[in-house]
Amino acid sequence: MERRPYGNTGEQLSIIAFGGIVVMGLDQREADRWVREAYDRGVNYFDVAPSYGDAEERLGPALKGIRDGVFLACKTGKRRKSEAAEELRASLKRLGTDHFDLYQLHALTTEEDVEQAFGPDGAMEALVEARAAGLVRYLGFSAHSVKAALTALERFAFNSVLFPFNVTAFYHGNFGPQVLEAAQTRCVARLALKAMARGPWPEGADRSIHPNCWYEPYTDPAAAELALRWTLSLPITAAVPPGDPKLYGMALTFAERFRPLSDEELAQVRQQAEQAVPLFRE
Repeated sequence: MERRPYGNTGEQLSIIAFGGIVVMGLDQREADRWVREAYDRGVNYFDVAPSYGDAEERLGPALKGIRDGVFLACKTGKRRKSEAAEELRASLKRLGTDHFDLYQLHALTTEEDVEQAFGPDGAMEALVEARAAGLVRYLGFSAHSVKAALTALERFAFNSVLFPFNVTAFYHGNFGPQVLEAAQTRCVARLALKAMARGPWPEGADRSIHPNCWYEPYTDPAAAELALRWTLSLPITAAVPPGDPKLYGMALTFAERFRPLSDEELAQVRQQAEQAVPLFRE
């Protein structure tokens, strides 16, 4: 599987990550199988968060024996220093590791989120102190708001931003071009969310089919592959596919045979996007 530079750190990450939600709710044997298959097929970037149910408890044991060969990312949804520090320590314990390669502020959505995290006794103080103590190597954030992402990029020299770089939102919601440009300008690595999201669930849709997805994913293999290839054709390091095991299996195959979109395919995927409702809008 192709690997790309993680900013200017010298790290090389697989072009897709293993999202911890994939193992949420699975028994340990099944979780072990999914993690080992991804690793054996070239995935070295693993991402998880304490808000993903029991994913940390499943992922920690599954990484035994291969932890040194992976880039492990985790997140905190806390905005206060003491709470973020406590959540970090709890995640380290659940995952059975002494450090995270990447630790991120999770889901910055409003200006208030950013201000609280960067204010006195805010979460950023805990992250910086954890890095100084060797508990984390790199710092980043995830965001579901253009304004929050741009503000965070202005406030701190992050190593990466994890953001929904999605074809429909990008072209028909004006959601993403600004963040991509701002991160590139600052030499901040770009990591992608929601590449295979079609849009919000239609009213009355049977969400039980994909319970790990809070959005409607592309499920047709051809459409899903085009959407993921569009995202991976951007100047990004890697994408985190859906947490649904079946969809993740599809994404593994797509990533192994990835090639950038041709001009004809780009026109096709833009036409495909026009038939969907943006999951996000600026």
